Amino acid sequence: MTKLRVGICGGGVGGLCAAIALREAGHEAIVFEQARQFLRIGADVNLTPNAVRALDRLDVGAVLRETAARPTHRLSRTWDTGEITSKLPMSDAAEEKYGAPQLTIHRGDLLKALEARLPDEAIRLGSRVVDIDVGDHPTIRFEDGSSETVDVVVGGDGIHSAVRRSLFGDDHPEFTGLVSYRAVVPRAAVPEVENLDAFTKWWGATADSQVVVFPLTRGEEVFVFATTPQEGWREESWTLPGDVDELREVYRDFHADVRALLAACDSVTKSALYVREPMARWSKGHVTILGDAAHPMVPFMAQGACMAIEDAVVLSRCLAEAGREDVPAALARFEKARKERTAKVQRGSRANDWLKGEGNADWVYGYDAWGTPLD
Repeated sequence: MTKLRVGICGGGVGGLCAAIALREAGHEAIVFEQARQFLRIGADVNLTPNAVRALDRLDVGAVLRETAARPTHRLSRTWDTGEITSKLPMSDAAEEKYGAPQLTIHRGDLLKALEARLPDEAIRLGSRVVDIDVGDHPTIRFEDGSSETVDVVVGGDGIHSAVRRSLFGDDHPEFTGLVSYRAVVPRAAVPEVENLDAFTKWWGATADSQVVVFPLTRGEEVFVFATTPQEGWREESWTLPGDVDELREVYRDFHADVRALLAACDSVTKSALYVREPMARWSKGHVTILGDAAHPMVPFMAQGACMAIEDAVVLSRCLAEAGREDVPAALARFEKARKERTAKVQRGSRANDWLKGEGNADWVYGYDAWGTPLD
């Protein structure tokens, strides 16, 4: 095989996974990340069995299990009465059924584990990508005026992707009319709340209103994610400090367990939720995109990071035996292998009705990024 030089724009979950998988396939993969250091920012990543199984093959699963929580069940509950409308066993039951458990983990811990799997020379920090010269020898241009010419460019640079813009021009995301709140609560602060070892989704009176709760950090912390309608937000993915009193007021009529969790919040962030329709194309020539750059989705199925991890693995499989002349066909194969599934998850997330009652999770959790046929 020919050893390809692959430039990966963005050092998030998808970009780092792609670098690990591509290097294991024998290629030289380099991650260009705009941050000058990886910080422990963000809060939660929900890794369902489909993602954990993929990460196990990348040899990071054991490290993740050291700090992650392992939810016992996935519960759906009614906002006011607390009635459990669906209960899906996870933990050991998921491992037996799907080959891996669900893990809930701090994003910083996940990135740290992925970074540790790469040599120093595979990550170039402080490299802000501004543009891609798309061609047979694609060139990545950086904010400082420098550039890198590679055999393949992979855009893992998120919802504001410079790679996507270079490929397809500017686009116009749609504000969903929803804002989200995120907070972390020490478990010890809410001893009266039940089912804190489970991933629980509290369904509101309408699909616009919900509260999701799950354990973090070996179960020592509880993550709270809540959404509610709000008009007038105009900044895409703009996250601000929130008002805990506003948060409590929005959900004042929810079940006592929810109110107790919100009462224990001492800080919260608030951000808008935007969506894009599934794209007709992801690739041109020797350049492609993955993860949020290709298929940003609202978080109602908890699959954003999971889809990026799957993308990374499938991309590495498509490029495993590729020479330079084979790259366009390999990227087209990658796109074909992934577009239908990610579009289904995008639309399912936006509909926000998945597993509200007793439903089948197998098509999501049972997917094997390493073993599913590519054609």
